[in-house]
Amino acid sequence: MNGVVIIDKPPGLTSHDVVGRVRRILGERSIGHLGTLDPMATGVLPLVVGNFTRLAQFYLHSEKCYEGTIRFGFSTDTYDAEGDPTSSPQAVSLDKEKLELVAAKFRGLIEQIPPPFSAKKIKGVPAYKLARKHQEVILKPVQVEIKELQFLFIDKDRVQFRAHVASGTYMRSVAHDMGRMLGCGAHLEVLRRTAVSEFKLDEACTLEELGQAAGNNDVGRTPSSVGGPFTTDLDKYFVHPRKLLPEFPSVAADETTAARIRAGRTVNLPELSRAPKVKVFVGQSNLIAIATRVAGTLFHPKIVLCNSWS
Repeated sequence: MNGVVIIDKPPGLTSHDVVGRVRRILGERSIGHLGTLDPMATGVLPLVVGNFTRLAQFYLHSEKCYEGTIRFGFSTDTYDAEGDPTSSPQAVSLDKEKLELVAAKFRGLIEQIPPPFSAKKIKGVPAYKLARKHQEVILKPVQVEIKELQFLFIDKDRVQFRAHVASGTYMRSVAHDMGRMLGCGAHLEVLRRTAVSEFKLDEACTLEELGQAAGNNDVGRTPSSVGGPFTTDLDKYFVHPRKLLPEFPSVAADETTAARIRAGRTVNLPELSRAPKVKVFVGQSNLIAIATRVAGTLFHPKIVLCNSWS
């Protein structure tokens, strides 16, 4: 079973928990995710299934979009609502003009210190493991980019926001740092991811929906979202391969060329404006490889995604 499915992650589960559940639902062991979500967060969690796990390398630096709520008045040790307070609660009535002045300092390229409860490693040990043991966690600031940060609604001590950020940006740190700048403390109360790269929330399904669809189908076979048109309940939850990696042009291969690609051999493909990488298809929906340009129309398969095809 090969493909990409977008899960609308529920609160309370880790990303690894979701992967485990989908493995059981689909009866497929080879599954990974494209970007961790904190347990409290919800929303877009793309999963790569089967041979399509090889596509993960192209999503290491994916941009992400979020909506959520920041609560001002006290900070927490995890920088979110699941942590213990680290400052005394105080009454806050937010001023829109002051908030906008602070928000302006977060837009663009900034230096950000990751939360102590994060997967960032200190001498090979994840920071959250040290933080749980109440050991000192000292993380160095890293450069991140916040492409958009807009306040949607302000209500006393809470702010609803929308953000578009580059890879590696922690919205928990944004909330914490805003509270520090305003002198009242703050933490991330709600977070919902609405997009990861080309994967959007309106294309996501719940674990329950995926489970029900799998129960209506033979989950042991390859979804027709890879090998043909959408025909079953389960197939409709797999992203059509033509939508993947939109920055790579698509090219068609005949059976002779496909056989050479399957063997890992260099092939001639149609000229595509000197594109450095292309998606190679047999038919409309059978994505068989990602190929890199060698010279001219000569391409070498960087990864082969299908062992066989019709």
